[in-house]
Amino acid sequence: MKIKILKYYVLLISTMLIGFTEAKEVLMAFSQEIPPYIFQKHNKGIEIDIISAALAYKGHTLKPLYFPLGRIPIAFRSNLVDAAMGDMGINLEAFGGFYAEPAVIYNNVFITLKDRNISIEKPSDLGGLQIVSFQGAEKRYPKWLNKVKEDNRFYGISDQLTQVKLLHYRRYDVVLSDIYIFKHFVKQLILMNDLEVGDVKVHNFTKANPDDYRPVFRDKKVRDDFNLGLKNIKETGRFQKIYDNYMKL
Repeated sequence: MKIKILKYYVLLISTMLIGFTEAKEVLMAFSQEIPPYIFQKHNKGIEIDIISAALAYKGHTLKPLYFPLGRIPIAFRSNLVDAAMGDMGINLEAFGGFYAEPAVIYNNVFITLKDRNISIEKPSDLGGLQIVSFQGAEKRYPKWLNKVKEDNRFYGISDQLTQVKLLHYRRYDVVLSDIYIFKHFVKQLILMNDLEVGDVKVHNFTKANPDDYRPVFRDKKVRDDFNLGLKNIKETGRFQKIYDNYMKL
């Protein structure tokens, strides 16, 4: 009996040790500061926390490294990182990458002040309207923004707090932004008591492609562990709690 018990504990300890030796520190390329998804200075944010939690499910630890968006796939191809959050349209399978399930999907929408009674259902509905957005939006959504750009009614700016201010100051008619980024900066304005924030109307005009937001890993086993962890935090409600934590007032 004692021998059987001893064998059981040896097997248990061996299994635990194998699990520990397989756990890895994952150096992962992320975009630079994008509140509330990425707070670079603190290594926090919706995107960072979700990926960290999914990796931790199998004992892995996340170490973020930040790059301009266009350099994220270059960092992966150059073996500077073990993983990358997105590929910016470059297929990284040819460079040893294994794609995971999408972790965070950016949802870009048009946003207007509710009392303006603006309706946006087709590109022509933007006629005559002044639009402020993130830089490069006119290239991503040419069908909607080519005419706006030609008429000098488009203003691309990286400071997304300013976008929210310009809408509420009524300097611009429409903001094009990810809805969570917009809500984050509205929250900041409320906390700062900087200006009176009005009700807004959200206009969905495009459907995000989840494949655009897939993390990619160099290690297939880590990718598989990540997918299991992502499934777990969604099923247990932790995924939504991370979002709620950053969006609550």
